[in-house]
Amino acid sequence: MSVDYEAAARELLDARDNGKPCPPLRGRLLPDGDVEAAYQVQQLQVRQWLDAGHRRVGAKIGLTSRAVQESFGVFQADFGVLLDDMAVPDGAEVAMDRLLQPRVEAEVAFVLGADLPDERITSVDVIRAVDHVLPAIEIVDSRVAGWDISIVDTVADNASSGLFVLGTTPRRLADVDLRLCGMVLEQAGEPVSVGAGAACLGNPLHALEWLARTMARSGDPLRAGDVVLSGALGPMVPVTAGAAYEARISGLGSVRLCFSGEAS
Repeated sequence: MSVDYEAAARELLDARDNGKPCPPLRGRLLPDGDVEAAYQVQQLQVRQWLDAGHRRVGAKIGLTSRAVQESFGVFQADFGVLLDDMAVPDGAEVAMDRLLQPRVEAEVAFVLGADLPDERITSVDVIRAVDHVLPAIEIVDSRVAGWDISIVDTVADNASSGLFVLGTTPRRLADVDLRLCGMVLEQAGEPVSVGAGAACLGNPLHALEWLARTMARSGDPLRAGDVVLSGALGPMVPVTAGAAYEARISGLGSVRLCFSGEAS
């Protein structure tokens, strides 16, 4: 089949702007399984956002949790770009009409203090590059109708990025065992998702190392100051309008947000 990168990017951008999800891209505008083509569509959108004045602030890793992989039948990690307008303050209210089909998941956020420009890195290089870690909630979203996504659909859709919330209690890596840290995500005080650092590719640091190598190989490496979301520590949860969510990660503290009522 022919590949129409521009048409795929345009459909996703239109879905984001109009609030109406589009059909899956795979087998229609992009070949099923062609991840490289999907990343090209992602980059077309990122360039438009940057040209419009937005600033790249980091990256997110997706599909790192086995529970999330099994829910979509996708068994490899991916990544997307974080922009300045995706950041939401801790404890803030998010308007439902900013999103199409939001879900939330608890993650570890890494803040880098050094560049990671070489794909031939080791875990020691990654550890030395991390300035501090924070608890985070990622609000994932899909511009594809019904979350009917394959790896191609989600990669093209900037790894199903939506918004993100960072906690305000920075911790040094030496002060927390990310593999063993437990996580609970609560809605109105009731647990709706539980997990641990080990659910994220065995350790969130492994996810960061994978991303650093992948982005260095692509010629767009991670830089000092970047925020990197590790990927989910447990199952993602569909958002309920008007609900409040709080994630607690042992050793890292907590982070919270709430959603407005139904979109106007």
